[in-house]
Amino acid sequence: MPENVNRQWILKTRPDGMPKESDLDLIDSPIPEPKHGELLVKNLWMSIDPYMRGRLRDGPSYAPPVAIGGVLQGESVGRVMESRLEGFKAGDIVRGHIGWQEYGILGITGAHAVDTSLGPISTSIGVLGMPGLTAYFGLLEVNRPQAGDTIVVSAASGAVGAIVGQLARIMGCRAVGIAGSDEKVSYIVDELGFDAGINYKTQDVSAAIAEACPNGVDGYFDNVGGEITEAVMPYFNLYARMAICGRISEYNDDVPSMGPRVMRYVHAAQATVEGFLVFRWADRYEEGRARLAQWVRDGQIKYKEDVVEGFENSAKAFIGQLGGANFGKLLIKVSDE
Repeated sequence: MPENVNRQWILKTRPDGMPKESDLDLIDSPIPEPKHGELLVKNLWMSIDPYMRGRLRDGPSYAPPVAIGGVLQGESVGRVMESRLEGFKAGDIVRGHIGWQEYGILGITGAHAVDTSLGPISTSIGVLGMPGLTAYFGLLEVNRPQAGDTIVVSAASGAVGAIVGQLARIMGCRAVGIAGSDEKVSYIVDELGFDAGINYKTQDVSAAIAEACPNGVDGYFDNVGGEITEAVMPYFNLYARMAICGRISEYNDDVPSMGPRVMRYVHAAQATVEGFLVFRWADRYEEGRARLAQWVRDGQIKYKEDVVEGFENSAKAFIGQLGGANFGKLLIKVSDE
């Protein structure tokens, strides 16, 4: 790579439906220089997540959209190349929202030191990072599982769903996962210990839920929305809890789908339906990270990383994820450690 070149993925045009590679552009820019109170960070591992699709839409949301010509946003873990921020030095490993670029600037509020004793640094943006913390707080604080409950999770082989199911088992619950292939179903049942798995592409989800959940559904961790969620809700038990984490089946819809017809099941079961963002528990992240790390060390939580080599393959990997192509936590290996 030529000296002083920072490759960046920028938004070229706003996608219409499913993003296309032509909506994004890989450009060269100068490597930025840190100012006082800032770090220059070399991106080593970059997280690719479905929520990023919402950032490409120009509309109100919980985070501002990426501007046309702007660098795509996401969390990464990298190495400090130059520090002008007290408490950090060159060579430190940090995570933060560097964005889709090979070098980025982090300030005092955006730079987070990574405890490399907890595991490989890639886990700081996976099982021990936002996906793991999303599973931890979403299940424990929103689904509020009790021993003996039946917990259903959609996108169960993904970065969040796989951890949710394993946490449910740790809490003494029956874990039922919904995934998109026989291989993924086999993985969550045979390797992760889910009690049952459903292939939504080949099975009647409603009938499969009835068979896998003979005592009904006490908690539903929703990562997908749409028809799968509609198939689960009729089986809600009294006072069931539904945690809305993601709606990947709807991310490419320009007009939100309307489904008030399913509300009768919420009413009849006196169920709670609650959307959440993991940032609500930011002051408790270290609690969650410590418990997750201990469960990983003890072998009670297993994780799978779907690693794509090469920064230039980021756009293709992102689009593939929105279509269900990934298996596990999707990561871009930007550079050797």
